[in-house]
Parts: sequence; C-alpha cells; structure tokens
Amino acid sequence: MSRRKTRPQDSARRSAAPAAFATPTACPCGLPADYTDCCGRLHRGDAAATTAEQLMRSRYSAFVVGDTAYLLSSWHPDTRPGTLDLDPRTRWLGLEILGTEDGGPFHAEGTVAFRARYREGGREHVLDERSRFSRVDGLWVYVDGRFAD
Repeated sequence: MSRRKTRPQDSARRSAAPAAFATPTACPCGLPADYTDCCGRLHRGDAAATTAEQLMRSRYSAFVVGDTAYLLSSWHPDTRPGTLDLDPRTRWLGLEILGTEDGGPFHAEGTVAFRARYREGGREHVLDERSRFSRVDGLWVYVDGRFAD
C-alpha cells in the first residue's frame, strides 16, 4: 500500500499511535488475534515479518493506527518517499488477501494481491493492488504496487 508523504525513521519505533488514531483491540489485519500480539509486535520492533503477506498485513494495520514510522521503515530504500502524510479522517474498513506469489520464509521476493476497503469524505472506496516485496538485509520490505485494472 502506498498512500504517500514524514521522514524515514529506520531506527525509531513508536509504541503508541498518534492521538488522532485509535489503537484497536482486535488486529486490523484480519487475523484472529489481538493487535498487541499480532501486528503490534512488528510495529513496536519486537518481531520482524517472516513472509511478504505478514508484512502486507502489518503495513495495512500501520495505516489503520497511523504508524508512519513503521510504514517508512518497512518501505524499500529505493522507492521510499521522503514524507508520508496520513489523513486521520480516512477510516480503513477491512483487508482481504486475494493471493500471494512466493514471499515465503525462503524467498527473496514476493507479491501479495489484496483488496482494502476504506471510507474517505463520507464515501466508501476500494483499493485493489498487487504489491511487490523483497528482502533488504534479510528483512521483508514493500517495493511498490500496481493498482488492479
């Protein structure tokens, strides 16, 4: 997911969401787990994604909680934007993983096709994207994405 614009903070991790964003109890990524034990571990830097899909889910959750530091640090350095501005009025409504290609624990690259629903300006929207991921220094990072036709 690449909704753009805050300075990369590779070494800095925030443990709390900004005031405009609420920290959820259930994990927004769609897995049946508490946020703290699921994507929250990755956002805090207590764990790293072991698959491209897990990174995709954690990045979606980072959009939900407004964690720009995590979004930037999990973005490939060659494609990472200089800033990332998230609109706190955007409400993310759900993530559906449509498919994956490679991106497992023993792969160097992978793709994740997904559908994310969100509300913006009083209207619901759907983001269909096929995201590319690769490893940098052993860690999964988001490279870029193509919107579905």
